[in-house]
Amino acid sequence: MSQAVIKRIAVLVSIGRHPVSGVPRYSRNDAAALDMAGKLAQRSAGTSIDVIHAGDAGNPALPEYLALGAASITLVEAAASREVLPALQSQLQAQLQPYDLVLCGSRAEGGAASGMLPYLLAARLGLPLLAGVVAVTPDRDRDRDSIVAQQYLPKGRRREVALKLPALMTVHPLAPNGLRYAYARLRSGEIRKQAFSAAAAASGDSAGEWTVEPAKAVPRKLVAPEKRSGHARMQAATVSESRGGKVVQDGSAADKAQVVLAYLREHRLVDY
Repeated sequence: MSQAVIKRIAVLVSIGRHPVSGVPRYSRNDAAALDMAGKLAQRSAGTSIDVIHAGDAGNPALPEYLALGAASITLVEAAASREVLPALQSQLQAQLQPYDLVLCGSRAEGGAASGMLPYLLAARLGLPLLAGVVAVTPDRDRDRDSIVAQQYLPKGRRREVALKLPALMTVHPLAPNGLRYAYARLRSGEIRKQAFSAAAAASGDSAGEWTVEPAKAVPRKLVAPEKRSGHARMQAATVSESRGGKVVQDGSAADKAQVVLAYLREHRLVDY
């Protein structure tokens, strides 16, 4: 039985964002992809891992991937207002020896976070794509250019998929991640900057400028929860009836506000 030979792995990383404070940090999903690449490299002798990021060189969260175990990071400098897809495509195609496997997270934690970048990148590179991967092992029963990936399915199910190399895979957010943060690795690691020409960016179809603006706050309508049975709701849809309520005409503005506040508290629409 032969074992798949994986010589080069590329891990695409992005900058995450803390869900509460919004502070930039490493992406947990991309860190799981880095951990998966490291485990796969331990099973295949002579495998090299290249960590690639396209974006701003001054982001303070990028060196955190060095602390998680990346020996070096290739930084393709691109403006924050530009699409990073052409930059990643150019970097992956510029190698003399192509990558056998490209790993990345399922979606970014900032920006549009549509999850479409891996699909668009795989289409440009002409690679098959497998989404929602939680584990990868070399295939010992088939050709030397194939691997076996465990794919996450809804309701906790899993399935194994044999995939021929080269390929691109997105890692599921629930994939195991055993990486540990070490400040010494952050100091000893290296970030190699590589410029990306604007002319190459302009040649791409989707390489236009992005417009970044604050999200508009949408007012949320306070609606009391429905406590009636299904039969009562069906009757209300066909028969006009009074929905109850209270009309307050007398009293001061403070008294009327107290009535509204009591209603909101009764239906648990406010927590104060």
